[in-house]
This record gives sequence, C-alpha cells and structure tokens, in this order.
Amino acid sequence: MSICMIYYITFLLFSLMLFMMSLTFMVMDYLFMIEYELMSFNSSIICLTLLFDWISLLFMSFVLFISSMVILYSEEYMLGDKNLHRFILLVVLFVFSMMMMIISPNLISILLGWDGLGLVSFCLVVYYQNMKSLNAGMITALSNRIGDVAILLSISWMLNFGSWNFMFYIEYMKNDFSMVIITFLIILAAFTKSAQIPFSSWLPAAMAAPTPVSSLVHSSTLVTAGVYLLIRFSPCFNDYLIYLMLFISSLTMFMAGLGANFEYDLKKIIALSTLSQLGLMMSILFLGDSNLALFHLLSHALFKALLFMCAGSMIHNYLSCQDIRLMGSMIKIMPLTCSFFNICNFSLCGIPFLSGFYSKDLILEFLSFSSFNLYIYFMFYISIGLTVSYTIRLCYYSMYNSYNLYSFSSLNDQGLIMLRGMSGLILLVIFMGSVLNWLMFSTPYFICLSLFMKMMTLLMIMFGFMLGVWTQYFYNFKFNFIKTVFFFSSLWNLPYLSTFGMNLMPLNLSGSYNKLIDQGWSEYFGAKNLFKILVKTSSLTMILTNNSLKIYLMLFVIFLYLIFLYI
Repeated sequence: MSICMIYYITFLLFSLMLFMMSLTFMVMDYLFMIEYELMSFNSSIICLTLLFDWISLLFMSFVLFISSMVILYSEEYMLGDKNLHRFILLVVLFVFSMMMMIISPNLISILLGWDGLGLVSFCLVVYYQNMKSLNAGMITALSNRIGDVAILLSISWMLNFGSWNFMFYIEYMKNDFSMVIITFLIILAAFTKSAQIPFSSWLPAAMAAPTPVSSLVHSSTLVTAGVYLLIRFSPCFNDYLIYLMLFISSLTMFMAGLGANFEYDLKKIIALSTLSQLGLMMSILFLGDSNLALFHLLSHALFKALLFMCAGSMIHNYLSCQDIRLMGSMIKIMPLTCSFFNICNFSLCGIPFLSGFYSKDLILEFLSFSSFNLYIYFMFYISIGLTVSYTIRLCYYSMYNSYNLYSFSSLNDQGLIMLRGMSGLILLVIFMGSVLNWLMFSTPYFICLSLFMKMMTLLMIMFGFMLGVWTQYFYNFKFNFIKTVFFFSSLWNLPYLSTFGMNLMPLNLSGSYNKLIDQGWSEYFGAKNLFKILVKTSSLTMILTNNSLKIYLMLFVIFLYLIFLYI
C-alpha cells in the first residue's frame, strides 16, 4: 500500500470519528479542557492546553476529510515527482500544525501551530525550487512573520495577567485598555494569515505551490486559521475596533472580486475568489455573528477545495498551462471534471439550493437586518455581483469558448485517482450546507424583510451574470483603459507596495551607506588610511636603517646641534 493510501484512510477514519464526536458534543452541550503543566515561574504557569468543543471537533473533521481527499488526489497529480514521500509528509505536517492551532485556547500552544503553518507553507510554496517559487515563498513567509510577531507580543503582554489562557479574560478584554491591546494584536495576526488589506499580496503569489497544496491551503488550513482565531476571540471585540476592521475587511472583499474580473491565470482567479470570501467571513464576524462566520467557513472549505482540484485536473491535462485564454470547449472533452467545476462555481455564487447558498443568503439577510450604513450595504451586494461576474467569465473562457492554442493537448477525463478524490467531495458540496444549517443553529434564524430586500440577493446575482457576459465584449476595447485594468488586476498595486515599497528604499539607502560610510569615510579614517600611514612610516624607517655613512653623519650632526642648542 502506498504512503498516499495509508494517510488517506487514516485521515478519513479520524474525520468520521471527529464528526460523530462533534454531533455528540453539540447535542449534549459538552466542553472538555485538558491542561498539562510544562513549567511555572513567578506564578505564571506555561501549560499545554487542549480545548474540545463542538466547534473545534467539527472544524477538525472538515480539515481531515479535505486533507484525505487532497492526499488521494496527489497520488496521481504528483505521479512523476521523485520526492512524493517528502511532499506527502509536508502536507501531513501542515495538517498537524492546523490541528494544534484549532484545539488550543492557550496563546503559547496557538503559537506552535501558527508558526508551524507559516514554516511548512514556506516549504510547500518553494517546493518546485525555481526563482518564481522562491520569491512567492519569501513574500508569504515574511507577511506571515508580522502576525507571528503580533502573537509573540501578545504573549509577552499577557505576562501581566498570570495566564496565557485567553478564555479566562474574554469578558475583561472588552473594556480594559491593556487587554484591548492584546485583542488588536490578535486581529493583526489574523489579518496577516487571512491576507486582508494591506497584507493581501501574498495570497495570489502563493499559487506557485503545487495545486493539491493550493486546494488544502485555500480551503481549510492556512488562510482560514486567522478567521478561526477571530471566531474564538469574537466576544472580546471592542466597538471602535469593530468599525475599523469591518471597513478593512469589506474593502478586501470588494478589491479581490474586482481584481478577479481582470485576471487570466486560472489558479489566481480562484485565489482571489478565496480572498473575497475571506473578506466576507471577516465582515460577518465584525458584524457580530461568529456562528454565521463559522458556517460560511465550513461550507466554503468544501466547494473551494473541489474547485482547486478541478482546476488542477485541467492544468494537468493542459500540459501545465494556466492561462484561461488558451483553454476552451473543455466541457466536450472533460465532462465530469467540468460538471464538478460548474457545481462548485454555482455554490460559490450562492445559487439555490447548493451549500454556498445557505450561508451566503443568510449572511446577506443578516446584514440587511443590521443597522449599518449604506456603504457596508452596497459594498456587500456589489461584491456578490462581482463574484458571479468573474465566475461566469471563467466558465465562458474555459468551457464554452472555442478551441484555442492548446487544442493539440491530451485532454481526457481518464485520471481515475484524481476523479475519485474529487468525487468524495461533490456530494458534500451539494448537501452539506443544508445539513450544517440544521445542525449548527439550535433555533433557526427568522429574518423578516421587505420583498425588495429579500429579492436583492437574486437581483445582484442576475446583474453579476449579465456583467460577466458583457465583459467579454468590453475586453476588445481595453487598450483605452490599460492603466486602469493593470491597477485593478494587480490588487490596487499592493504587490508592488509589499515588495518594492518595503525593499526598494531600504536597499537604496543601504547602497548609499555602503558607498559613503563603509567604502568611504570609514575607509579613510579606518584601516585603509592607517595602512597608508604605516607604509610611509616603515619606508622612512627602512631608509634610516640602511647602512649609509651620509645618513649616520647627518644624524650625528643633528644630534650635536640639539645638544648645543639646549646647552
């Protein structure tokens, strides 16, 4: 039995077991907390703390189920790779780091999982070992380091309170200024992991990783770690923090949706889609409903994992080509993969009655029922329209467009192992939204709105559909708007601000310092000038020590002159 099958079966069994346990904990309202004391000093106890409740168990079951399908899928996708064992072990390490983060209510044990995610994600992004992967890995690692530093600072600040179990201070964190600092640092850490503005540029860059990794990272592990952490910290949010963070997360959602409409890389479009959905999760979290954010997090994990798998299958058959302009008419050659792809896209758009519909429709109705201003209202609904727009555009280019340059490629639906991995998720993509809706909410949401506000979601979906169709005609005239298109497709210049903005000035400054100080004045007043002085002195001494009668006679005369001068 191969290593892929071993981990596939193990993860699948554990996933089913944890799902049953989460149902038990949900019904019985159980919560277990296990503490193991590692060391203590000055009344501060460092514990390894494990928290088991229905939220952590349900999320772990989803992570393990998606991981099992991704590992099965990887067996064929990474078939020609000489280091398949290393790849699978890195994925397993990645999943274990996520598990560690999920079950930790203690900031120190959270940091172990958090840093594990950052380190292993770097190893996976640079897996193909070329310059593009290295650059992507560096921007991923360095962006995430900001969040790691924020958690380290919050750990050091919590020394003031005697324990690192933030569960003990949740009510206290709202009003006390010193605890608000910790909440702010945790939000900063979550924003770096979940790629909110201004840390958005690493998420599309991380697409340099193999597609199975993208499927795992963008569905249930790395990028959702920040959202999960904030779900745990949601009772601590201060009113002022909520308004600021809601503004940033809604802006991220809008920016990613707009950018995906101008992108041509298949994986980057799906990555920007993930970024848009993360903005939606963060927004509903700051609107005040953490359960709804968790609901969308779980339903999104399923269809996004399958969406990446379908994209990987297409890229695999298109000889590693990711440009959607070179694709077309795949529905005729790869019918099953394209069916899965379309179902996931419909779920992403919130088409009734797929899994994405239950969470997105509820989120939008909850927003309509809240008392926020028109900016938030329009930003949400326009982002929903943009989601449908880039989805229709992607379907048009890849499936219904005519054959393009890659018509000679070996397109087929024969990847049986990959299809098995995808087939394991398709039923959940269709049905799991309604199942979670029944399970998670003990009392159903009853939101009474006017007919127009009820139909607003459907109207925006129709508007986005038309926009996605119309954009095909607009692109013929884009030479007039080339700078605008470039601005939108490059995430409002964030990648350049994150790279050149952070590197260019320090590098230029270091070059000037190198010229002026290191190779300039410090050389003149330092070793180089000292060396010249010593050379001149030693040459003079050599002249003096040369056995010359004239020099000895002259020195003797000078000596006599000095003696007579003082006498």
